[in-house]
Amino acid sequence: MKIIDGKKLAENLRKNIANEVKQYSRPPGLAVVLVGDDEASQVYVRNKSRACVEVGFYSDQIHKSANITEEELLSEVNRLNENKTIDGILVQLPLPPHIDSNKIIEAIIPEKDVDGFSSENIGKLSQNKSFISPCTPKGVMKMLDSIKCDLRGKDCVIIGASNIVGRPMAMEFLNAGATVQVCHKETKDIVQKASSADVIVAAAGVANLVKEDWVKEGAVIIDVGINRLDNGTLTGDVDYDAVKDKVSAISPVPGGVGPMTIAVLLENTLTAYQAKL
Repeated sequence: MKIIDGKKLAENLRKNIANEVKQYSRPPGLAVVLVGDDEASQVYVRNKSRACVEVGFYSDQIHKSANITEEELLSEVNRLNENKTIDGILVQLPLPPHIDSNKIIEAIIPEKDVDGFSSENIGKLSQNKSFISPCTPKGVMKMLDSIKCDLRGKDCVIIGASNIVGRPMAMEFLNAGATVQVCHKETKDIVQKASSADVIVAAAGVANLVKEDWVKEGAVIIDVGINRLDNGTLTGDVDYDAVKDKVSAISPVPGGVGPMTIAVLLENTLTAYQAKL
C-alpha cells in the first residue's frame, strides 16, 4: 500500500515555483481577502500568505470586518482587479450570510480568479480548455499522477457534489478519460457504487464516512475531508485504519490534499502572472 504524501509533493511544487519566480523582475502578487473573524479561515489565510512569501511572491492580506456591506466588498474586489501588481485574487469562503458569495466570485476578473471558481473558468474546465482550474481537484490530479495512476477507462466515484471539489473534480476525471459517478446525500446504494470504483475521492465533510465495505480490493483513495473530532484530532472522510490494508494507495489526513491545495493556488497565481508577460 502506497501512502500518497501530499506534503512532500507540495514541497517539490513550491520549490519549482520559487526557482521559476527568481527569473522575473517583479514578483507575482496574490491578494487574499478575509471577511470577519472565523478562526479556521484565519488559519487558512495565514498559511496561504506564508506560502506566498516562501516562494517569493508578493502577498497582500486584506482583513475586513464581518459587517462590511456587499457593495463595499465588491468595490474592494474591483480595486484589486485594477491593481497591476496583483495577479491573483482570492476571497476566503465562507462569507457572512448577508453577502452573496457567487456575486463576489463573479466580480473577480477570470484572469485573476486563482481559485478557479468563476463561471468562465469552470466553463473552460468543462470544455477541457482550462486556463485556471480549481485548486483542490487540480491537486488531486497531481497526486494521482505522482503514483502513475492512468485514469483512462477507470471507474471513479466522487463522494460529495460541492462546487469547490465534487463538481470540478468530475470534470477533471472526464477530461482524463475516466468514467465518473458523483454521489451525494440523495444517492441510493452509495456503498454499492463506491465499492465498485477503481478510484474514490471522498469530499463529503463527514468524519470516517468511508468504511472498509465501501472500498474494493486494490482501489486508490484520495481523502479530501478534514474534520476535527471532539478530542481535537484531525481526521478525514475515510476510516483510514479500516481501509488501509485493502487499498493500493491512499492519501493521509493531515498531510495529503491540504498542502497540495495551497501549492496549486501558488501555481495558479504564477500562471495568471505569466499570462500577462
